[in-house]
Formats: sequence, C-alpha cells, structure tokens
Amino acid sequence: MTTPTSPAPPTGTAAQVATLRADLAAAGFTVDGVAALLGDVAGAALHREQRVPALRLARAADAPVATLVRLFMLGDEVTAADLAAALPGSGAAGAQALGLAAAAGAAPDDAVRALVDLRPYGATDAAGAAHWWVASDLGEVETGAPLTADHVLGIGGASLTLAQLTVRDARPRVLDLGTGCGVQALHAARHSEHVVATDVSARALGFAAFNAALAGTAFDLRRGSLLEPVAAEVFDLVVSNPPFVITPAAAYDAGLPLMEYRDAGRGGDLLVRDLVTGVGAHLAPGGVAQLLGNWEHHAGQAWQERVSGWLEASGLDGWVVQREVQDPAEYAELWLRDGGLRPELDRDAYEAAYAAWLGDFEARGVAGIGFGYVVLHRPAAPRAPWHRVEEVTGPVQGPLGPHVAEVLAARAWLADLEADGAGRPAGLAALAQRRLVVAPDVTEERYLAPGAADPQVLQLRQGGGLGRVVRPGTVVAGAVGACDGELTLGQIVAGLAALLEVPADAVAAEVLPAARELLLDGFLRPAP
Repeated sequence: MTTPTSPAPPTGTAAQVATLRADLAAAGFTVDGVAALLGDVAGAALHREQRVPALRLARAADAPVATLVRLFMLGDEVTAADLAAALPGSGAAGAQALGLAAAAGAAPDDAVRALVDLRPYGATDAAGAAHWWVASDLGEVETGAPLTADHVLGIGGASLTLAQLTVRDARPRVLDLGTGCGVQALHAARHSEHVVATDVSARALGFAAFNAALAGTAFDLRRGSLLEPVAAEVFDLVVSNPPFVITPAAAYDAGLPLMEYRDAGRGGDLLVRDLVTGVGAHLAPGGVAQLLGNWEHHAGQAWQERVSGWLEASGLDGWVVQREVQDPAEYAELWLRDGGLRPELDRDAYEAAYAAWLGDFEARGVAGIGFGYVVLHRPAAPRAPWHRVEEVTGPVQGPLGPHVAEVLAARAWLADLEADGAGRPAGLAALAQRRLVVAPDVTEERYLAPGAADPQVLQLRQGGGLGRVVRPGTVVAGAVGACDGELTLGQIVAGLAALLEVPADAVAAEVLPAARELLLDGFLRPAP
C-alpha cells in the first residue's frame, strides 16, 4: 500500500527522457565516471553504506558528475544553478518535471533535493556489456531514515546475482516476475522479442516504465501477484527475484512493516515452493525458469530431501544450488535491520519482533535458512526429468549464465544419447562411442612431495562456472588428458587398459561414470 510520503515514480515524454539521457552521458555520469571521482576508498565506503568519504570528495569537485553524485546517490542538496549546469538540456526545471527532484524555489541559488535515487549501472552478463541508468526509491544512505513499506528497491546484490546467473541466448518471450525497478527486464530486453514484467506494486511498475524509457526500450508491464497476470500464457524464459523473505505474522504484529519488495505475506517458504511447483505451467518446451529463494532447514530432515520434493512436484528438470545458510538468529537480525527496526531506536519493538521471529522458527522446527539459485527446464520433448540439489559455497568467476546453458545442453545431450529408440535408458555404452574435449577453463594441478616421482594429489580445477575442484584418480585423469576430440571415449579406455595391462571392463567401469559426471559439471564437452 502506497504511503502518503512516497513520491510518485518519475515519468516524462519520450523527448524529455531522451534529453535527460543525453545530459547524463555528457556529464560523465557513468560507472567509470563515478569510480574515477570517488576512488577506491570512498567507493568501498559507499558500498558499506557510509557516505561521508564520498560526500567530501564530491563536494570538493567542480564537475557535473560530482553534482549528480551528490544529488542522486548521496542525498545531498545542490543549487538549481549547479543542477542546470550538470543537466544543460533538461535544466533544473526539467528534472523537476520528470519527478526526479524538488526545488525550494525558482532562484538559481535555491536548494534542490532528489526525490529518487538515480545512478549509472554497468554489468557484463552472458550477452555482453550493458550500460544504463536506473532509478529507484531513495535508500537509507540518502535519507538517513528507515525504508517505507512501499519502497522500490534499486540495484542490490541479489539483482546482480540473478542477472549474472541467467541464460542469455535468444528467447522470444521472457517473463520478469516481480520486476521491481526493472533491472532483470532490462537485461532480458537485449535477447528477447517481448518482455513481460509483473509486480504487485504499482510504484514499482512506474519505476520500471521510466527505466525502460531511459534505456530506449519498453516492457509489457502488468500489475498482479506472482503468476496471476500471465494466466494461460507461456514463456521461453522466466526470471524472478521474488519476495521470498520468511517473516512470521507475529513480527508484523510487533511493529515490523510488511515491505512490498521482500515480503509476500505467506507462511514459511511457501512462496518459493509454489513458484517452483507452479511455474512449469508457463514454460514453453525448451523453456527455462531461474529464480532466487530461501528455503527452511527443518530439524530431522535433510534440506536436500525437502527441496527435492518441490522439484519432483514440478515435473521439470531441476537444479538447486545452495550458496549460504544462516541460523535463525542471523536471519532475523538481517531482516529486522532491513525493515528499519533497530535496538538503538526502539529496543522494545526490536526485541518483540526478534522474539516473534525466533518463536516462529522454533515452533516449526526450523534450524536454519538456506539461500541460493533454482534453475528449472522444460525439455523440448517429453522424457523423465533430471534433478540435482547441492551446496556450492565457494567464489564464482564471471557470469554464470553461460555455465548454466552448458549444463542444460549437456543434460539434454546425455538424455538423448542414453535412451534407445523406445526412450528407455541405454546405459553408458553410448557415451563410450562419443568423442569429448576438455573445457578450455579446466586446468590440472599436481602436488608432489620434494624428490617424489609421482604426485600425492592430482586434481582438476574449473576456472569458470561454479569453480569446482575434483580429484579424479590416476586412471580417470589419464582419460581426461586424452580427451582432445580425436579418439572416442571407448578408444581411450582401450588404450589405457593396454597401457596399464588391466581388463578394459575394469577401466571402463571407472572412467565412463566419471566422464559422465565431468561432462555434467562442465569439465568435459562433446567434441564439435
């Protein structure tokens, strides 16, 4: 529900928005321009939500980019004259007409304050480099006050994670479910013919419309909860950073506001479960759904078992990667602060909501809360679905979208390969007839004791993707080393058996299953 103090989202004519776009570019208000102004120390402090170092530098600089950083990123007042110099085409009056700022008066020296957060955004995903400006509601750094219940969030860590995770091949129809200010829709518009963006918040849709116009594109915007606005429609790609935060009703009773961007008002992790089990009805054959989410760890049940049940119910191929786990206290503290309840401001309300959170988790046997990625896929032709549920907590390098696409392609390739004409499993024999190559980001590492002839540890390391490391054993490592696309896997097995003077069946029993897993993990690929 929109509060009276929340300003309307920015809006303007195509000509007004085009003039603003040109002004922002000419001012050097870009990711690189802001980084050059702030430097490493102030930039890192701002990332930690500390504005003082950046404010000192921006106030000392006499440049259009400094004025725009002060106004739109730091919540500082500037004069109408300074803003007019920074945006010569739009002027201070144009910024006010667009709903970006408000002035104390009409004189050049009158103060102007921002009504929205507006900042440059740059990212590299599987489709290449992207550069836009993104408007959202002012955050705590700019206002010094807690967020309002109808706050429209800007670019955060979760948004960046999902953008990097998403596959970026050509997808005619894309759905951005819970679009917020439209970041995922902006990414999707570069490789889709039609982008539908939904949200329960009318203010969020207003920001998404403005950001699309500022980027020179447009979305099909629809208001409604989750999948309701797209009933009976199917898509080639669905992306969602949904309001998955697990907030008990008792915490709201204690004074915590229901934040539209993070809270769906459902019990436990039912929202994520319902999305996983329900999104398949909206996926075209070959379609992919990718979302972020939380899931509960219940005492007495492995979390993998619980989430696997969701995948089974979906009827789709499914891959869940847990990236982080928090205990109930950590989880409550994180989202209490995000919701504006802090012990130094209102200790009684804070502790009441905290106790409500812990009480709810305790009553339902919640021992921890996981966070991670969900990838779902509808096969192009009917077949038995595959599922994988795992935990990978190490750092990842670069966009994960290409790796996700490779994993889905490898799974489909194996599914076709390992089925006979009637669709029955044909085992690993078919894999032995194929030629494989080592992925270009894979390296082999050998660790030897001083003076030793043979390594004590031999491992394969993935430079991209999820950065996996495997220790394959000497025989499997030898087979991987020979996968250069010239010989079939069966020929490699035969050669190793002759070299080691052991039965070929014994080598095949070790190599073929391992090669299958290495193929699925991205260490090996089918030869072109």
